[in-house]
Amino acid sequence: MDAILAIDAGTTGITALLVDSSASVIAQGYREFPQHFPADGWVEHDLSEMWTATLAATREALSRADVSITAIGITNQRETVCFWDRETLGAPRRAIVWQDRRTAAMCEALRASGHGPRVEELTGLRLDPYFSGTKLAWVRENDPRTWAHVLSGRVAVGTVDSYLIARMTRGLHHITDPTNASRTLLYDLSTGAWSAELCDLLGVPMHALPEIVPSYGVCGRSDATSFLGINAPIAGIAGDQQAALVGQAGFTAGAAKCTYGTGSFLLVHTGRTPARSSHGLLTTVALGHPDGSRDYALEGAVFVTGAAVQWLRDGLGIISSAAEVEELAASVPDSGGVVFVPALTGLGAPDWDPGARGLIIGITRGTTKAHLARAALEAIAFSVSDVVDLMAADGGVPLARLAIDGGAAANDLLCQLQATAAQVVVDRSAQLQTTGLGAAFLAGLGTGVWPSTRALATTRASSGIFEPGPVDAEAHRRWRDAVGRSLGWAQ
Repeated sequence: MDAILAIDAGTTGITALLVDSSASVIAQGYREFPQHFPADGWVEHDLSEMWTATLAATREALSRADVSITAIGITNQRETVCFWDRETLGAPRRAIVWQDRRTAAMCEALRASGHGPRVEELTGLRLDPYFSGTKLAWVRENDPRTWAHVLSGRVAVGTVDSYLIARMTRGLHHITDPTNASRTLLYDLSTGAWSAELCDLLGVPMHALPEIVPSYGVCGRSDATSFLGINAPIAGIAGDQQAALVGQAGFTAGAAKCTYGTGSFLLVHTGRTPARSSHGLLTTVALGHPDGSRDYALEGAVFVTGAAVQWLRDGLGIISSAAEVEELAASVPDSGGVVFVPALTGLGAPDWDPGARGLIIGITRGTTKAHLARAALEAIAFSVSDVVDLMAADGGVPLARLAIDGGAAANDLLCQLQATAAQVVVDRSAQLQTTGLGAAFLAGLGTGVWPSTRALATTRASSGIFEPGPVDAEAHRRWRDAVGRSLGWAQ
């Protein structure tokens, strides 16, 4: 049987999917890899651990189906910055993860110097530690040994897709696509190329950056000796949130999706013209086509949602698995007045405060772990609903229906809380792994498995429709009050 291999390189683990020509997932594998927290607000990945997880997840998927790999698609956590030796492919330092907040002061200094408006004009983004550019500038200022090798050309820099492709191709290709490039603070939305002005501002040499290739179409080939005997074209690349939009068949203007992963990200397709926001939404590339044209999207980024549930498991130990949170939260009718603001790595849209920190308020002697679990799910729903409101008020894109996916979307209680908080119909995809599925779709488009995006649009199916319940204005007021109290804490 022929199959497309999709690699979904997430923040906490690697998923490998095998997808057939009917868009069905026939096998999958998964491996977590460690997170490293060397200082407060710092988050890092060891690239060798990530590559080991990629091999293990792929090997597991291949062991579950007898297939011939016809194409490879890659999707990935986007703003994480990686460094690797072009010859040995070893990493001279750990990757700095998108959640990392160490460049908050640098971003503030750039804003204070008046660079914010120009950066937003060129990139559609904000000067925030979330994005890749200031992470590179931090390494330039604080890791002179690595940076000397970057300047000499020995060490390449890129996002996670670039690193994985380098490993798969034995270092022959140093590439990325527009969806990933548009998250770096170094990419000019109007030209579709790296910006010399922005590279100069952040002190990043353009020769170290990857070549930008279309999001679908053959751009390289895996090396069998490097990648488990697989010799197949690499034909699809997209950042995880854009890949999820593809996996939801969101190819036309107005299509909207929200993916619940480590964080939650709401994208609305805005067509071939970049739409601009003045109150916290990001303008990003939704897809780069082989003819050089690009689709765009507005995005609201919520940094911590699924990670909050992981914290309940790993940090507090009140659940033993993430799946337990639904039953525990459903055991109480409400949160008992408890509000949880999961600003564990600062806040994204609409508040954009890297100095915000997590807050749990409203605790009484009657508070139980069930109330904390319920408050965590409510926090996810309110965080996303704030972005939905912003889409309507600032982006001019009122939503009547929201397609959702990601691991936490399996939680029926969360889906219902989301529909009620946002006052929109929530349409849950039958395939929750839409990031990986989107990567497979792009690889299939790039190799002719599917002739067009219209052919893919018929593949989407729902696994649940959740109608809004009565709005609870007081609960939302308490939420926004608690968010306000969390702002600026680390400063």
